[in-house]
Amino acid sequence: MTKMMNKNEFDFDKKALATPVLVIVLVVMFLLIFNPIAIVGVGERGVKVTLGKVSPQSFTEGVHFVTPFISKIKNMNVKTQKTYMSTEVYTKDIQQARISYVINYNLQPQNAYKMYREVGTDYVNTILMPVVEGTIKDVIGKWNAQDLVANREAATSDIVGKLQRQLESKYLNVTGFQITDINYSKVFEQAIESKVTAEQEALKAKNRTVQIQEEAKQKIISAEAEARSMKIRSDALAKNKALVQYEAVQKWNGVLPVYMLGDTVPFIGLNSGTKR
Repeated sequence: MTKMMNKNEFDFDKKALATPVLVIVLVVMFLLIFNPIAIVGVGERGVKVTLGKVSPQSFTEGVHFVTPFISKIKNMNVKTQKTYMSTEVYTKDIQQARISYVINYNLQPQNAYKMYREVGTDYVNTILMPVVEGTIKDVIGKWNAQDLVANREAATSDIVGKLQRQLESKYLNVTGFQITDINYSKVFEQAIESKVTAEQEALKAKNRTVQIQEEAKQKIISAEAEARSMKIRSDALAKNKALVQYEAVQKWNGVLPVYMLGDTVPFIGLNSGTKR
């Protein structure tokens, strides 16, 4: 009798244990087959689609429940993305150039559902790149080739402003843009180098000419000053004979002149008051 009771208890325990295990298995199978849970990752926004209709809101990061076979959530990347590209353009003076650039952009989180509803997930090729390339060609086409090299920052600033205004209404933010390289044809680059070299040589020659002219002016000024000084002294000597003797004394070295007759006499009167 005791053995029979123990066997019955054991069978009951097995049935009691099998019930929750079966429930768990069924739940796991349900989740795997029907998948009513959707996870929106960090840096993403979820777009809920119910029977082909997009819900008018963007779901934030976390776990969200959907109705199997009826609803689903499509994740959209809203992180800042960086793209390196290049494009062929023509300058104002019809010079072909290859512009290499980098652009930073992101999908507006609050408008992720609008982008999915109107464009889908391939908005980079559908919206972003056509606007970027069109804007670059428009701005570069306003500059002459040589001027563009010296005014790259001004051209870049113009492009950024236009991109931000055009793409904001298309649910995209442009957070950065930079022209990384401008490549012209070899012939044109050599022409620019030759022109720059010629301009530098012309500037050197001009500077040398200015220097020579300035030196000549200084010599003329100095000569004119000397001439004026000599005239003033000459006029003064002509009017004052005593000043003539004074000038002679100033230049006399103290040695009396010697004449062939053997008499030594002073060349000026040492005492103008002596009478002979």
